[in-house]
Amino acid sequence: MNRSIAVGVLCGTLVAGPAAAQAPKTSGLTGPEMLDKADKYIVEMKQVLKQVLQRVSDARAENDIVKLNCVNEKLVQVKGLLKIAEQADIGLQEAVARKDEGAESDFAKVGIARTKVDQMRVEAQECVGQLAYVVDEKTQVEVEVPTDLPKGDPTDWSPPPPVMVRPPPASPFQ
Repeated sequence: MNRSIAVGVLCGTLVAGPAAAQAPKTSGLTGPEMLDKADKYIVEMKQVLKQVLQRVSDARAENDIVKLNCVNEKLVQVKGLLKIAEQADIGLQEAVARKDEGAESDFAKVGIARTKVDQMRVEAQECVGQLAYVVDEKTQVEVEVPTDLPKGDPTDWSPPPPVMVRPPPASPFQ
């Protein structure tokens, strides 16, 4: 029996991988403490959602399609992670009410989602695109040509003259 528990814990560690390292420590936290922290985490994630929404609005105002696509991608991920965290928070509340040990698992889900949302916030801030401006008939372009450029068109070239002399035969026996 103890052997199967050890194998289950080991497999769970291997499956969880790096995400398990991001989970908040639950040891020593009571149910109400986990609920309070989870609520704070969700409030923080909602603030990040507002920040990313503002970045989407800014990218739209700048007519920057590249930035808009990048930030929109982060927005979709933040929304998904927030939904997962809210569902885990409901599960956490139910588990705490039942005094179930599943509370730690749900609290860990909220913590992992918070970590990933923070990462999405940073990535949304790093979304930089080249500005795409609309050009209309009022737009004027002034070009300054440097004076030290070589004269003539470098792309205008003439092919070499065709060969008029027949080369000697390769063999005297022809």
